[in-house]
Amino acid sequence: MQFGVVAVFCQSPEKDPVKLIVSVAQQSMRLIGDSGEVLRQYAVSTAKAGVGEVSGSFQTPRGRHVIRAKIGAGQAENSVFVRRRPTGEIWTPALAEQFPGRDWILTRILWLSGCEPGRNRLGQVDTMRRYVYIHGSPDSAEMGVPGSHGCIRMRNADIVELFDMVPCYSEVEISED
Repeated sequence: MQFGVVAVFCQSPEKDPVKLIVSVAQQSMRLIGDSGEVLRQYAVSTAKAGVGEVSGSFQTPRGRHVIRAKIGAGQAENSVFVRRRPTGEIWTPALAEQFPGRDWILTRILWLSGCEPGRNRLGQVDTMRRYVYIHGSPDSAEMGVPGSHGCIRMRNADIVELFDMVPCYSEVEISED
């Protein structure tokens, strides 16, 4: 089965960057335009284990990040990804029953890279090496409450919309507020 090019590793900004602000306390994400206006607000789900930067912690990393890669352009909603590659599967409740406990990464991936050496970049706290993403999730996944394994989960329709609105190197600020 041919899937075509689905990953874009960012080389330079595609257009004027916007900013994403993720509030762990509110389990929400705001898309901020270049003049500071809130363009969109989304319910999200961050890590069930809370916040933290250490590799293997299953926590959502805090601080300043950028979108380093955009993966999944043109894929169908509910497309299943494993190791950032589409498997050819489409998530359904029946597929979920076959693989209980699987952390479903669906539809689109925005791969994050930390910007703060020693906090979320390099060594044991490197967000990108931890494979922390903003990604789609099954519609059955609850938003507005922590539940992920470290990533930022979104509804599939929301990640499709966001994916098309944010250019590479857009800033992503993750805070406990």
